[in-house]
Amino acid sequence: MAAGSPPAMENGDLRGAAAEYAQDGSVDLRGNPVLRSKRGGWTACSFIVVYELFERMAYYGIASNLIIYLTDKLHQGTVEASNNVTNWSGTVFLTPLLGAYVADAYLGRYWTFVVGSVIYFMGMVLLVLSVSLPALKPPPCHAAVCPKASALQLGVYFGGLYIVAFGNGGTKPNISTIGADQFDEFDPREKMHKLSFFNWWMFTIFLGILFSSTVLVYLQDNVSWSIGYGIPTLGLLVSIAVFLAGTKLYRHRVPQGSPFTSMGRVLAAALFKWNVPVPADAKELHELDLEVYTRKRKFRMDSTNSMRFLNKAAVKDNGGSPARWSPCTVTQVEETKQIIKLVPLLVTMFVPCTLIAQTNTLFVKQGATMNRHMGPRFQIPPASLGAFVTLTMLIAVVVYDRIFVRAVRRYTKNPRGITILKRMGIGMFLQVVTMGIASATESRRLAYARSHGLDKTGGELGLTIFVLLPQFVLMGLADAFLVVGKIEFFYDQAPESMKSLGTAMSLTAYGVGNILSSFLLSTVTRITRERGNAWVTNNLNASSLDYYYAFLTVLGGINYLAFLALSGLYRYKAESTETIDIVMGLEAEKAKLQAQPLG
Repeated sequence: MAAGSPPAMENGDLRGAAAEYAQDGSVDLRGNPVLRSKRGGWTACSFIVVYELFERMAYYGIASNLIIYLTDKLHQGTVEASNNVTNWSGTVFLTPLLGAYVADAYLGRYWTFVVGSVIYFMGMVLLVLSVSLPALKPPPCHAAVCPKASALQLGVYFGGLYIVAFGNGGTKPNISTIGADQFDEFDPREKMHKLSFFNWWMFTIFLGILFSSTVLVYLQDNVSWSIGYGIPTLGLLVSIAVFLAGTKLYRHRVPQGSPFTSMGRVLAAALFKWNVPVPADAKELHELDLEVYTRKRKFRMDSTNSMRFLNKAAVKDNGGSPARWSPCTVTQVEETKQIIKLVPLLVTMFVPCTLIAQTNTLFVKQGATMNRHMGPRFQIPPASLGAFVTLTMLIAVVVYDRIFVRAVRRYTKNPRGITILKRMGIGMFLQVVTMGIASATESRRLAYARSHGLDKTGGELGLTIFVLLPQFVLMGLADAFLVVGKIEFFYDQAPESMKSLGTAMSLTAYGVGNILSSFLLSTVTRITRERGNAWVTNNLNASSLDYYYAFLTVLGGINYLAFLALSGLYRYKAESTETIDIVMGLEAEKAKLQAQPLG
């Protein structure tokens, strides 16, 4: 290619490139610019969405019924099993930080995802072997005597679980980001599609969860754990093949360096220059020419006065050039500010994620103590009540996207109907209500157990399991507002070069929330046991689980008030189109030159 010639285009020349070229810097796997008509959009997303459907089926095929396997098959106690579930779930949602780092700094989202998928599948295969081979699982209980699992048996099973968690670190922060990358933020039509993407993304996830919490859970409880684990493992293999089949249709983003390295440099430089005054004119701060960003398909940002101390990192030395030990640009400083602004709101997500964790742990164990019969032969698996969480979310997301948003945005003039933070706030309020109702319902269940003398024996109650239905339905409604909003918020508000990190931050909240759940349950159980009345024991009929739920209700309420205060202070990032306008201008000029006759 001759010097100064334009980059190669897909299956065509530069005529009309300004109109068809993806304006957000998307490229193919070889780094060539892509035409909007050839790649991306809902066509490319269809492959990604199918992957997510089967992958969520695989993950929740394990997670939904995990506490039952740990207590009934590996013979662990209620508190130990609950903590093992939340510790594993916490790890699943913390490893995406590592995956986001690798994607943004080295491999890019696509290849990080592919490597993570292979590791994920290996973990699933190990889990299938663990539940299938007699030597890898303890014998069943006999006459109330339950043999403990050996170190080998625990090692293989938990090894499979944590290999899945490690693989998930490569897939989870990248797959939703790859999906969102298929829509050009600077094309009005595609931007509107992108606003709906996260709603429909979650809709697909809910379908996978629904299948897992009904069909797979039933197969695990009533047919075979081997089949119950084997089907989602096969589904995961199919989903990986489907994703790879759509490779030629995807738009990609070039890795732009580790966000952690960039932010670390900004913080260090600002501290080193703590006594250096910031010039009144932002143009005196160090920044690269706009053409540099244009050439690299990156976005340049203007300096702001928020967190003004960090602007010191971009102050030039007296010679007019940036100090050798502080190569920070204004854009790097502003990107760091955006991430720091998200941290306080991220912290307020920890407690809501702790409340969500109860649906797969203590809510399930509650159901296991109740009358689960429907007719003379059919028994509802206790984990299947989680299907009502999913069904409620499915219905609520469709109603929200198709009815609520369209009706409300006529008055708010906001394309989303209401702001993302307001949506999240509604979900958090509903969570607090849910835990209050769960506490009241558990008080009723315990009163029934005491009145029938079952608090001593720990037998099955005559009370129907559907008494628990309101807390599952309300949690699903809360998730429709909070979970979707949380993922969209951290993706949308992260800098353009740190979208994977933004997605990873939203997942990190789940990780910390699950670990916090383990800490709270262990601490509360230890303290109340020392006082002679443990709130949570292996015999839930003799426990005071209603007190524990009331404690979580109060904790959720305090956290909600903190969220309201912080969200009121938050200012959404301004959308920057300066760089992309230059890109389009250059492409238009090239198209004109190409159209001119030679000579």
